Amino acid sequence: MHVTHLSLADFRSYARAEVPLDPGVTAFVGPNGQGKTNLVEAVGYLATLGSHRVSSDAPLVRMGADRAIVRAAVTQGERQQLVELELNPGRANRARINRSSQVRPRDVLGIVRTVLFAPEDLALVKGDPGERRRFLDELITARAPRMAGVRSDYERVLKQRNTLLKTAAMARRHGGRSMDLSTLDVWDQHLARAGAELLAQRLDLLATLEPLAGKAYEQLAPGGGAIGLTYKGSAPTAGAQTREELYEVLLAALAEARKQEIERGVTLVGPHRDDVALALGQLPAKGYASHGESWSYALALRLASYELLRGEGAEPVLILDDVFAELDTRRRERLAELVAGGEQVLVTAAVDDDVPGVLAGARFRVSGGEVTRG
Repeated sequence: MHVTHLSLADFRSYARAEVPLDPGVTAFVGPNGQGKTNLVEAVGYLATLGSHRVSSDAPLVRMGADRAIVRAAVTQGERQQLVELELNPGRANRARINRSSQVRPRDVLGIVRTVLFAPEDLALVKGDPGERRRFLDELITARAPRMAGVRSDYERVLKQRNTLLKTAAMARRHGGRSMDLSTLDVWDQHLARAGAELLAQRLDLLATLEPLAGKAYEQLAPGGGAIGLTYKGSAPTAGAQTREELYEVLLAALAEARKQEIERGVTLVGPHRDDVALALGQLPAKGYASHGESWSYALALRLASYELLRGEGAEPVLILDDVFAELDTRRRERLAELVAGGEQVLVTAAVDDDVPGVLAGARFRVSGGEVTRG
């Protein structure tokens, strides 16, 4: 799978941009702050409905504009599709496939698939649990786009349940009479049902991803030690094999935590509270891995994601956003060799020398909001 044309309107710094793309390697080169990352960020947005740089859509719309449009022509084998997203901060986003059919934004998931490397990836190792949950859930959705609906359902139920718990907590603190919390049983069931589906997908993903990540780490840092990925759940899931068993585990954990949840006014059990423990040898990577080891670990997770997706269907677009400038010579060369054969690789760099020679291909110059080939 590869993108053959990218069109932007009022996206980030671009009033308009039309960028033809070929299979193989394409590098966007130019000084920092000129809009290189904005281009690959747009491709990534089509794949995930989110940005790797910001948590909301508002910064993606050019200053002074009401909306932004990201459109891409995509080829997969003999099939060609045109996918478009209209970003409307404060209002519902809109989507189209092949211009004529208006669909829900999440219906475009799976048309474009990406694996994106960026300096922000260090947060996978050094950051808080939310970074690792996001990594898992975006990869889950790339594997099975229907999981976008499950994630949305889970977030909706969680929000409703938290509202009820917060109201109950405030009533208790202010000496009001106790609320009728009978509806909490219903929300528990909904949360456990959606949570069990999400949890099952995460556990399956982690089991599949761990050996791939271990192999990638060895390729990037030979002799650097074994890595391990362990799921740390807010509910005791050990021994639970099926979705129904996970549902029962979550339901029991919610019941056990209810008193504390009512006191604190927040849901304390569920996938939104979970984490992945990353080990390097016998030690946790967070806090013990060096800067170089942390980089190799983060890159290994992304390379494992790439191998997983290409083995399960259409090969994803590989995006390397200003990554090589962050790496020492050895890691730079190893990473370039590992990804050079990708169906489509998009690279951003401040100068030509930051693009390893093995990644020869098309070059675009990016300056002052203009993208020119050559």
